[in-house]
Amino acid sequence: MALNPLVDSRDVRFVLFELLNVDKLNKYSKYSDFDKETFEDTLNLAEKMAVEAFYPVNADGDKIGAQYNPETKEVKIPECYREPYKAFIESGFLASSSEPEIGGMGLPISITIACSEYFNAANTSLCMYPGLTHGASMLINSYGSDEQKKLYLEKMVSGQWSGTMCLTEAEAGSDVGNIKTKAVKQSDGTYLITGQKIFISAGDHDLTENIIHPVLARIDGDPEGTGGISIFIVPKIMVNSDGSLGDKNDVSCAGIEHKMGIKGSATCTLAFGDNGKCIGYLLGEPRKGLKVMFQMMNEARLGVGLQGLSLSSSAYMHSITYAKTRIQGSHVTKMLEPNAPKVPIIQHPDVKRMLLWMKSYVEGMRTFTYYLSNCIDLSETLEGDEAKEYHGIVELLTPICKAGNSDLSWLVTSEAIQVYGGYGFISDYPVEQLARDSKIQSLYEGTNAIQSMDLTMRKILMNPEMYNYNVWKKKVNETIKTASGIVDEKYITPIKKGLEKFDEVLTMMKGQLDAGKFLHLFMNATNLGKAMFDLVLAWCHLWNLTLTIPKMKELVGDAKGADRGKILKENNEAAFYCGKVLSSQFFIATELPKFFGKIDAILCGETSVIKATDEIFTGAIEE
Repeated sequence: MALNPLVDSRDVRFVLFELLNVDKLNKYSKYSDFDKETFEDTLNLAEKMAVEAFYPVNADGDKIGAQYNPETKEVKIPECYREPYKAFIESGFLASSSEPEIGGMGLPISITIACSEYFNAANTSLCMYPGLTHGASMLINSYGSDEQKKLYLEKMVSGQWSGTMCLTEAEAGSDVGNIKTKAVKQSDGTYLITGQKIFISAGDHDLTENIIHPVLARIDGDPEGTGGISIFIVPKIMVNSDGSLGDKNDVSCAGIEHKMGIKGSATCTLAFGDNGKCIGYLLGEPRKGLKVMFQMMNEARLGVGLQGLSLSSSAYMHSITYAKTRIQGSHVTKMLEPNAPKVPIIQHPDVKRMLLWMKSYVEGMRTFTYYLSNCIDLSETLEGDEAKEYHGIVELLTPICKAGNSDLSWLVTSEAIQVYGGYGFISDYPVEQLARDSKIQSLYEGTNAIQSMDLTMRKILMNPEMYNYNVWKKKVNETIKTASGIVDEKYITPIKKGLEKFDEVLTMMKGQLDAGKFLHLFMNATNLGKAMFDLVLAWCHLWNLTLTIPKMKELVGDAKGADRGKILKENNEAAFYCGKVLSSQFFIATELPKFFGKIDAILCGETSVIKATDEIFTGAIEE
């Protein structure tokens, strides 16, 4: 299968069908109507639409951006987004994993995630609109009354109406419990909503005829803190009982942000109830708003991890194309020959190192992200202890996927710029936009520090008997056992030692928790999250090696030198598996050692962070 500028489609198939056996999910009744051919057709369609419709408008959407009219208080999306969006929803991708009963395709989430990699690699900004709509519609599907589902669900699932997530406020970003938006109950059971939300992605636009806002607010008289928060359905345009559109609700856009990246996605400040007439409808039970919203938040965190993979993949694929076609310098073995022919920069050792570094991380992220989505499928399909185990793995790995992939996408896109040299810094080439688009991922849907604190405290140390961590560790040990006899011990031993060192850190941190040393725990949470991400990717690569080494030996045998080169040039499958083996070996041998440095930094007990008072940070200036 030929490479496209966005995603290595052969690797997509490897992870889905050779590693995860997603095509075997049809043995369960939930997916019995699907087969591998259907999955392949869906992936092929996603790739075609991404390459031919989403990608061609990516640069223009970035240059034009979302536009705000202060007189009408309305937002216009880049006009070039309309046709790709229309094709996307008409093909059913917005609700590809939703139940057929509500208008979805009912696909496994793992297939949906793979399709989404294509779309996000092509145009992350455009993907924000349907992505948020899907999350908001699933909240209504899970918690809405029959009447609410009847009014909103069909038109959201179809993409006729869109949705948002209205959580953040100026004084309540990461501190959700501090929200000031208020809801006052009316005699007819509705609520009047007053307040302001900021940084609302897709908060206002003209892409759809209506926008349905799930809004966190505190019912007048309810307690402060997270326990007093409820959630409300607030339509931009009121919906009549027959489903038709009525009058405009008292919701307005006060402005949009001028951002570093994802410029085609409107990031809005929304004012609710400036005229005292904003009507909202309680979604679910009072004071359960955060629980309801967390369904969407967890889905969004996997989505952000997917964005990190997608932009990294696009940056890597563009870098390959550039490095193979950019002619500069002679080969290092002939650098002393004045008339030596110039060669493509991919033949220079350091460029090759950069590409292999990118390849190893992208392939590790892809295995990790697809595996996590497959665990969601299995947790919702299996029963009893098996379902519980996969649910535990999902709980554990979601914050790692969000934080790890998003941190890494900033580094991978930066490395892509380095491959391009000075041209990478210029907007005529695509990689500088990919870098700008990637940075937001470590900030939204809970900053990466919050992900690390969540991982350290709730998902590991405070999880009863560290169940989540232990069921994942069992999976790693199973891979280690399978690898024995297939993979050289020098690639297995570092992962064994990695687990031992991680257990050592957790034992120390468990003691700190019992002693109430919370400052020690929180100052090391980010390092712990980064270290575990390294270990997870190394495990993914070891798992890959258990399959790729036998396949490489089957296709290449003992061939070396020119004979080996001839096989790789003539046989795409041999080149693919050989590349996979080298990628995994490279990661375990040269990147996993950094894990041990992070672990040692935690174990050393350095307390400079705790000792650092406000006064030591000098040089503050007024802004």
